[in-house]
Amino acid sequence: MSMVRMLDYASIDEATLAQLLDRKEWNEPAVLDTCRKIIDAVRDEGDAALVELTRRYDGADLTPDRLRVSPEEAERDAAGVDDELRRSLTFALANIRRFHETQVRQSLELTEVTNGIWCGERSTPIDSVCLYVPRGRGAFSSVACMLGVPAVLAGVPRVVMCTPPDPDGRIDAATLFVARELGIDHVYRVGGAQAIAAVAFGTERVPRCDKVLGPGNVYVSGARQLLAATIDGGPPAGPSESLIVADGSVDPRNVAWNLLIEAEHGENSCALLVTHEQPLAEAVAAAAEQLTQKLTPRRRQFVETVLGTRGGILLTADINQSIDFANRFAAEHLALMVREPWAVLPRVKHAGEILLGDYPIMSLANYAMGINAILPTGGGARTCSGISVRDFCKTTSIGYVTSEGFGRLSEIVPPLSRDEGFSAHHEAVLDWRERS
Repeated sequence: MSMVRMLDYASIDEATLAQLLDRKEWNEPAVLDTCRKIIDAVRDEGDAALVELTRRYDGADLTPDRLRVSPEEAERDAAGVDDELRRSLTFALANIRRFHETQVRQSLELTEVTNGIWCGERSTPIDSVCLYVPRGRGAFSSVACMLGVPAVLAGVPRVVMCTPPDPDGRIDAATLFVARELGIDHVYRVGGAQAIAAVAFGTERVPRCDKVLGPGNVYVSGARQLLAATIDGGPPAGPSESLIVADGSVDPRNVAWNLLIEAEHGENSCALLVTHEQPLAEAVAAAAEQLTQKLTPRRRQFVETVLGTRGGILLTADINQSIDFANRFAAEHLALMVREPWAVLPRVKHAGEILLGDYPIMSLANYAMGINAILPTGGGARTCSGISVRDFCKTTSIGYVTSEGFGRLSEIVPPLSRDEGFSAHHEAVLDWRERS
């Protein structure tokens, strides 16, 4: 029996379909109950709660004065990154910067919509943003790159980074290297729901932030949901998920690798191939089983769980049904591995990112192509976008009227104001017109 679950869209039961389409496990009562307890503890006890929760969930014994990584420790650990990794991170940072520079707006843009009437927008950075860099199932210096570059390009005055420590209390050295390369020196060794609570309320040592961005587990996502009225949590960024739409024109081995790439993130991930070609489905299932043996035992276990119970392969009637399902799924990562991807692309409406080509392309995009890999999950791609410079800015409408513009508007506004019953609006306009 194959380790890869094989599903037929024509006969799939409602419960299985619902599991594929509803991937918001942070809404589960048990998760939210745990998050509430953590949030209450951090709000009431501050740094003392952070120390206790870090001991409980990360196995690290800290004192409050060690919550922030000192400049000396950051410099020492970042210097320990080997040359090969340093070169790769530097290359990735350069690509990410080049792409995100295209998103930087002029600070003020105005358009004369009618003679004497100017309308526009001013873009300004958010005062303080926390970058959440997870660590539980691996080190994520790539997340630090994807969050840090647009934050710096946006000009956020205070950038805070929160990331869990290892049991020795150390922060991932590559993540510290990225932080130092980007000039981010407010790095805190705290993770999970307690990190979200800390930057939502502020503690004795962790500063309050206006917004928090970055992916996390179900508890991080649950805390964001519960604290939505206290801190802007950005787009949903829960456990990783991918969907591949493929036909028989591509290499089954590359399709299999793309399945494994997201499936290895953790047992709560979702990785799904959608195809209308049975021979491809069978070839990919066989290749995935073979290639899984190349993974470390821990990653192999994640892949087997995900492909056997949470994702797998979905057989459709034709490419049209595959695309329809992809739009219902609204994946974080979507790969179009088909004969004519550019022809199919306009029909895909909902996805955090769309990757084209017969490669293990999800690896390339996750690390070094330049596009941002921090993307909406759980179907959030129906209404949300991936992280960009825009997430670290806000826009303010700007309006300016000359005397010529006022003359025209003074004729237009009174009828509208009278119709809505707001007398001060038109009386003010008429009074000024009479006195001018």
